[in-house]
Amino acid sequence: MNYIVLDLEWNQCCGGHDNENPRIPFEIIEIGAVKLDSKFNLIDTYSSIVKPRIYKKLQPHIKAILNYDESYLRKGRPFDMVCREFIKWCGDDYIFCTWGAMDLSYLQNNMEYYHMKPLEFPLKYYNVQQIYADTTDEYGLIVRLEKAVNYLNINIDRPFHSAVNDAYYTGIVLSMIRPRDLEDRYTYDLYHNPKALEDEIFSYHKTYMEHISREFQDKKEALADKDLLTLKCYKCKKKLSKKIKWFSNSPNSYVCVGKCWYHGLESGKLKFKQTKEGKYFAIVTTLPTDKKGMENIRNRQNELRIRRQEKRHNKNKKES
Repeated sequence: MNYIVLDLEWNQCCGGHDNENPRIPFEIIEIGAVKLDSKFNLIDTYSSIVKPRIYKKLQPHIKAILNYDESYLRKGRPFDMVCREFIKWCGDDYIFCTWGAMDLSYLQNNMEYYHMKPLEFPLKYYNVQQIYADTTDEYGLIVRLEKAVNYLNINIDRPFHSAVNDAYYTGIVLSMIRPRDLEDRYTYDLYHNPKALEDEIFSYHKTYMEHISREFQDKKEALADKDLLTLKCYKCKKKLSKKIKWFSNSPNSYVCVGKCWYHGLESGKLKFKQTKEGKYFAIVTTLPTDKKGMENIRNRQNELRIRRQEKRHNKNKKES
């Protein structure tokens, strides 16, 4: 299997959000990629400029960081032509790698705009930015590519903010950090989310489990679904006994704690995502915790309960 390290450059409306085309807020103007073999050796590159059709004038901030201007973009080719060529170049046996979580979503949005055949579902990929942060002192942070390149003492022999160059540097970062458990560090792009029960995704990893649900009409319907709220052990997949029932941690997230009699305490996190059509799907993550972690979650639950009580009391006081 090959690694397709993808990077995109895109433009957006100069007139602000109110004047953009809602179907394509970010228009791709450059596709760049490097192809690595299973041992992370660079075996090929892809680079092509896309002639813009929606936003022909570069947004000032974007223009300031790019190495070209509108006159250069006019020499490009239509997006659908470039994208079909790129997909063919990728081959048959590969997995995408990107620096961050946005490139694949923007690629699919542009493909949808031009009525192209969608990428396969579910779309598994490696977020190299996240993997880098998890395997260095930058854990939990959003790290710029330039910072990672400097930290790893990678030779900077080509300018950043060129799609193929950024893909090249991302590929080098991946080849240098290559964690032993890389195969376990995949994630899913959710531009196309599960629609029906048979499309739901259950992703079991060494240290957590992720369940990406089907669509629901609203949050109330989702929270009434017993299967969605049934927590299972990330290791043995057995049903957990509830120690702390699901409670609302924020308007779009819920938390609970369960216990596996074989693998101990585990916390559950449910996060809602809204689709373009206004429906909802949930991402439920189960991961190990301990007594201290459970106590922190219980304290959070009590804190939120007290806040709600105070809010109701103040409301009743004002009304009276």
